[in-house]
Amino acid sequence: MAKYVEDIQKKVKKNDDADEVVTVDTGSEVGEFAEILLNVRRVAKVIKGGRRFAFSALVVVGDRNGSVGIALGKGREVSVAISKAFRKARKNMIVIPRNGTTVPFTVTARYGSSQVMLRAASQGTGVIAGGAVRSIMEAAGVKDILAKAMGSSNSQNVAKATMAAFKSLRTAVDLARLRGKSVTQIIRGSHVAA
Repeated sequence: MAKYVEDIQKKVKKNDDADEVVTVDTGSEVGEFAEILLNVRRVAKVIKGGRRFAFSALVVVGDRNGSVGIALGKGREVSVAISKAFRKARKNMIVIPRNGTTVPFTVTARYGSSQVMLRAASQGTGVIAGGAVRSIMEAAGVKDILAKAMGSSNSQNVAKATMAAFKSLRTAVDLARLRGKSVTQIIRGSHVAA
């Protein structure tokens, strides 16, 4: 992890442009969690003496078994921003309802001008998704899914839209309990998997 941080710091110091975005996928596993660094941005605050630079890091943390969390960490140094983000992401993990290796049904969610559609896929399909959505699926342990990110491709908004889609998922048991019916009554003639 330290080598990735040093590489990012070198790239950021080379270019003095405040709009530079560095994207790194570490894919490292610490303890029982898979930690993935989605992107690091250098931001500038204009003050009396010039510009004051800081960094923001977007990360994904998951146990590859149905739990995943994302977070944004900010700090004056890259390593501080990344460690804050990982700590925050571990605290904000949610459990994803799954049907085997995929999601129970098709769901669409929006955050800002980014929209993400997650569609259940048959076993053996794999993760058909790009960018931030793929990283979140891998950290969550979803093996078969069809996903499409529409609208803005900003990785922060796409990641937050993906998490919103996960939060709107329910299992057939949850739906049956909410409606006061049995699971077989809910599933019969629908696209919800048990």
